[in-house]
Amino acid sequence: MGYNIIVLIKVIPDLEQIKPDQQGNVSTKNLPLRIETLSENSIEAAVQLREKYGGKVTGIIFGTQESVPIMKKAYAMGVDEGSVITGYQGNNPKYTAAVLSEKIKKIPHDVIVMGNQSADSYTGLLPGLVAGTLGYPLIGNAISIVPNDRKIKVKKFLESKNIEVESSLPAVISVAQEINEPRLPPVMQIMAAGRKQIPVEAANIQNSSSIKVLSNTAPKSERRKIVFEKIDEGVPAIVKVLREELR
Repeated sequence: MGYNIIVLIKVIPDLEQIKPDQQGNVSTKNLPLRIETLSENSIEAAVQLREKYGGKVTGIIFGTQESVPIMKKAYAMGVDEGSVITGYQGNNPKYTAAVLSEKIKKIPHDVIVMGNQSADSYTGLLPGLVAGTLGYPLIGNAISIVPNDRKIKVKKFLESKNIEVESSLPAVISVAQEINEPRLPPVMQIMAAGRKQIPVEAANIQNSSSIKVLSNTAPKSERRKIVFEKIDEGVPAIVKVLREELR
């Protein structure tokens, strides 16, 4: 039995390239975009399910026109079909969940896979909001996914132990990074993905929020530097500092 799997793909600026200016102001403008790390894990999990059990993987990105090349990378990683929804550049999970849920309702699906959270906001709210809007069960922190007919068994990663839970389908599953190691697409797959057309559609949302960002300056960091010319002088000082930190 094959499964229709939807994977929700988060696109973020390459945060490793962020550099604050002399005033400490931080901006993500003009940074290259990339697939968020947990979204790569989500794609890999969805593709592995299709490879083992059959079916189709459909990717959805909610972003901007600049996200189209990112969907082509998702194709190269194994996504069968995908679409990019544009019209919102904010980061409010409420609006994101509403738009994604409406799109999901229009696509045949058994499982929705996504990351636990994303590196640009770390709210972790989106999986629960999507599941609540659709009325589906949510299983988070997934490190193993095994479907069986109209049920799915998931191993969850917890701080002290792992547990297994079972749910009916359809369901929303948010994955932890420990679930897999995303594959590197072969060259031929990358070339084939580059030739594919990506459907783009505009979202119709009413974006109103009382929340305003007042400042996004980087914290000031002033570190004390001590240079020891002799090793026998430096080692005791370092040991002292480490002991104080471990108290």
